[in-house]
Amino acid sequence: LTVPGITPPSRCRAGRAMPKKDDGTKKPASETVPDQRWKLQVFYLCFYGFMTQIRPGESFITPYLLGADKNFTQAEVTNVIMPVLTYSYMAVLVPIFLLTDYLRYKPVLVLQSLSHISIWLLLVLGTSVLAMQLMEFFYGVTMAARIAYSSYIFSLVAPSRYQRMASYSRSAVLLGVFTSSVLGQLCITLGSFSFLTLNYVSLGFVSFGLILTLFLEQPRRSLFFNRPEGADDGAAPAELDKMARGDGGGGMRGWREAVLCRMLREVGALARQPQLRLWSLWWVFNSAGYYLVLYYLHILWNEIYPTMDNRQVYNGGVDAASTLLGAGASFAAGYVKIRWTL
Repeated sequence: LTVPGITPPSRCRAGRAMPKKDDGTKKPASETVPDQRWKLQVFYLCFYGFMTQIRPGESFITPYLLGADKNFTQAEVTNVIMPVLTYSYMAVLVPIFLLTDYLRYKPVLVLQSLSHISIWLLLVLGTSVLAMQLMEFFYGVTMAARIAYSSYIFSLVAPSRYQRMASYSRSAVLLGVFTSSVLGQLCITLGSFSFLTLNYVSLGFVSFGLILTLFLEQPRRSLFFNRPEGADDGAAPAELDKMARGDGGGGMRGWREAVLCRMLREVGALARQPQLRLWSLWWVFNSAGYYLVLYYLHILWNEIYPTMDNRQVYNGGVDAASTLLGAGASFAAGYVKIRWTL
């Protein structure tokens, strides 16, 4: 996980002074733009993040499962189907985080799009509890794969732009969720769409999202495993870079250079950074608590007001209101000077 304003671990180990600001000195490599088309790439990435969130049936999955279309009992949804999401998310989060950087983002985003398609195919065609549990497993994969989108943008811009670009990409995602929720609510309330029809619409949008994913460029570098060699930014090379060049003699090669060992070594380096360790724990507990409340809240709404008439279900409106507030806060965060160490 990467936080704007916190230096990657390979730079934290450096301990060298910043380069002098002479007129003749070149800018550090980390401050140079890797590609002159970066603005177009950032725009496409934000557009991609917006469009992949257009899933108007997402807010209504719980009433869909409890309604006449699927006719699962509340006990089955609450105790058998829903828990799979939380545990599968927990199981795949760290492996996907490591693969995201090693594979340079795009393959994980393709995996996320394929998982989205699998979710809505199972929602439309599945009839058994096992099929819905498999659907929740794919949901956990898509949630864990969000780190690929969040960190992709850092391969496109210089570190000085991290905070603002992160706010743009996050705002694009939340605006997509807002648009999706409003669209879903309008279809239910005014268009009298059935939940099944809404899921067919969602399947079409996630299929379009897969097409958009294929046109994303494969970054040449990433934050940990694919750092450019010879960067004269005043920072010492990462331990992984030394291993890749064969430093330490032939005896150090072999199993220590295996991908899994390299990943575990980098995780250990991250864990030794107090700020990153604190951020990661904060992220884990925040995410777990948020999703626990979010998805079981839909069960509570159905308990208070059972799904009898689709036009009286306002899940999309509630999701839209809360998400719009989040989008505004995320955009504003890009322009606020924050003391990240504090």
